Amino acid sequence: MTSRRSFLTSSAAGAAALAGSVRALRGNPLGLPIGSQTYPHRKRIQDGDFAGVCHDLKALGIGEIELCSPGYEEFASLSDGKKTRRIIEDHGLTCPSAHFDLNELRNKQQQSIDWAHEIGMTQMGTASLDGKVEDGKTTMDEVKRAADEYNKIAENAHNAGIQQFLHDETFEMSTVDGRKTYEVLLGLLDPNLVKMQFQMSAMRAVGDPVMYFNKYPGRFISMHLQGVNLAGKQENDEEPGQGVAVGHDSLDWPKIFKAAKTGGVKNYFIEQNWKLTVESAAYLKSLKV
Repeated sequence: MTSRRSFLTSSAAGAAALAGSVRALRGNPLGLPIGSQTYPHRKRIQDGDFAGVCHDLKALGIGEIELCSPGYEEFASLSDGKKTRRIIEDHGLTCPSAHFDLNELRNKQQQSIDWAHEIGMTQMGTASLDGKVEDGKTTMDEVKRAADEYNKIAENAHNAGIQQFLHDETFEMSTVDGRKTYEVLLGLLDPNLVKMQFQMSAMRAVGDPVMYFNKYPGRFISMHLQGVNLAGKQENDEEPGQGVAVGHDSLDWPKIFKAAKTGGVKNYFIEQNWKLTVESAAYLKSLKV
């Protein structure tokens, strides 16, 4: 693949590359490792090339990855947590978190926690609380029911030494009684048990991340990064040739990362197709915040 790089063949080249990598590390926003969510690369993982994905991400300067659980069909091959951890660590990466299907957390939470522990994760999340939505609207009863259920799931995770988090997709992008469901959930979810993961591509529906990070200090543990051009329609950035890279869009990324520190962000993960991941990683390595 064009993303694979040949090994350095001279000590001079090696020294130059090392110096360059140190400079890049210093430029990483907030001094945190650049991360990548592996879902956009799921086809390769399903085809048995998880080690290759890890190799290629590391070559881009990625330091952390976020997985999806073996409950996702494309990630079923990673069900052996100890083996998966060895592959990750052999490539110089860490994996602090993963996404789990909500039904896994409802019905197989202990099994999911055990898998997370085997890999060395400290965070577990789900894409959405998956409440009922009709024409972009839900009900307060539905929001309260979803929040109560997730607080209980998060309490079990907390007792096992895991921080539960919530992403923001369909349910969280709805409205309830004229308010954004996402912000209502922030008031109903226990701040000690449930942290939030902000998805940049959802900001048209849920609102400005800078506002959230500043208004709710300490509530946001991570971010999913996509380039967003607010003046146009958001394109599908998981398909080849679609979407826009982080730093090539209309967002003020230095301002976002500065606010993210207040929000409590500990990890950020590029979630884009391979071409955009390459471009986004290059931008993030140059961004000093």
